[in-house]
Amino acid sequence: MAASMSSTAGMSNMLQFMKLIGQLKRVPRTGWVYREVNQPESVSDHMYRMAVMSLTITDPTVDKGRCIRLALVHDMAECIVGDIAPMDNVSKAEKHRREEEAMRNLTGLLQEGLKQEIYGLWEEYETQSSPEARLVKQFDLLEMILQAHEYEQLEGTPGRLQEFFDSTDGRFHHPDVLQLVSSLNEERREHMINADRTKHSGKSQTPSTESAEPHPPSHTS
Repeated sequence: MAASMSSTAGMSNMLQFMKLIGQLKRVPRTGWVYREVNQPESVSDHMYRMAVMSLTITDPTVDKGRCIRLALVHDMAECIVGDIAPMDNVSKAEKHRREEEAMRNLTGLLQEGLKQEIYGLWEEYETQSSPEARLVKQFDLLEMILQAHEYEQLEGTPGRLQEFFDSTDGRFHHPDVLQLVSSLNEERREHMINADRTKHSGKSQTPSTESAEPHPPSHTS
């Protein structure tokens, strides 16, 4: 009976954990909200593509599976504290304190082994204490600027989100990531050039007022 009750309580806690994680699908990424992006992505959207980036890594010196797990865990605390962005004027120490408390509460719903694994992954990412954590941090930044580029394309506003690109200067180091960033920057440059070309082409093809006016009807005597 005691084992049955313990199992029931464990599943109830797991259900609560899953419901909290589900909140990530409804937490918008704050940076896009502040920049008034239409229908901004959720934290869950961001984490998913980071996990896919981790899945596609070809570097044999890093643990691909660990990278995927780090990507899935790194922003988990935001299901409780929300996405705290630099423009929120919350210090790094206070942000860490809030997220640490949230992760303790969140993983406290899990059995000991799983609790230690998930909290340990979050802590590893926070402290950037492994090659995998440092690579996943670069994926975090890469995913952000890729999303910024996509928003510029969707809005037809090339260059509007330049500040997000500027914030990543000098922060990419892994060869695979650098190649992706180079490809992204080249595509973005082409997008901006084409948009500028279209804009000037449209101006040059505007019909003159004289040719656009209808001729008055002729009068017969």
